Amino acid sequence: MKDFLLEKRLSSDAVIDKLSIDKSERELSVYSKGKLLKTYSISLGKEPIGDKQFEGDNKTPEGLYFINGKNSQSSYYKNLGISYPNSEDRNEAKKLSKSAGGDIKIHGLPNKLPFLGRLHRITDWTAGCVAVTNEEMDELFNTVKMGTPIEIKP
Repeated sequence: MKDFLLEKRLSSDAVIDKLSIDKSERELSVYSKGKLLKTYSISLGKEPIGDKQFEGDNKTPEGLYFINGKNSQSSYYKNLGISYPNSEDRNEAKKLSKSAGGDIKIHGLPNKLPFLGRLHRITDWTAGCVAVTNEEMDELFNTVKMGTPIEIKP
C-alpha cells in the first residue's frame, strides 16, 4: 500500500491505452503510449490465487482481455466491464462441466458502503472483480475508453 495518505490523482486529460493488473501485488497500472501514468491499490476476488475456472469460484481471471462496457448506474458505484470469458475460458469451464460465468468488472465500492474508502483494501472481498475506491473509479471511468486492452497477471 504505497503512499497510502499521499495518492496522486490521474490527470483529467489522460488518455489511457493499456491497463495491467498484477494480482500478487494487488496493483492496477494504467499506461499511455507505453508510459506508466498511475498505479492503484486494489482488492480482488475472495479466492485471489489462481485463474478463474468457473462461475462462483470467487477468483479473478488471468489473461488478456479488453474493456467492453461502462456502467454509471452500478450497484458498486460505477464499473468498467472486462471481456471475460473468452473462448479459452469457456472451454476450460466446460471441461469441468461448469459455466464460465461473466460480469467481471473493475468497480467502485458497494453503494451501501461508500464510506469504506481505502479501507476496502484490507482484504480481498469481491466475487472475482477488481475493486478500487469511488474516487479512483471516477478517474478510470472518465479516462478509459471502450476497447482498451487489459492484461491480468498472476
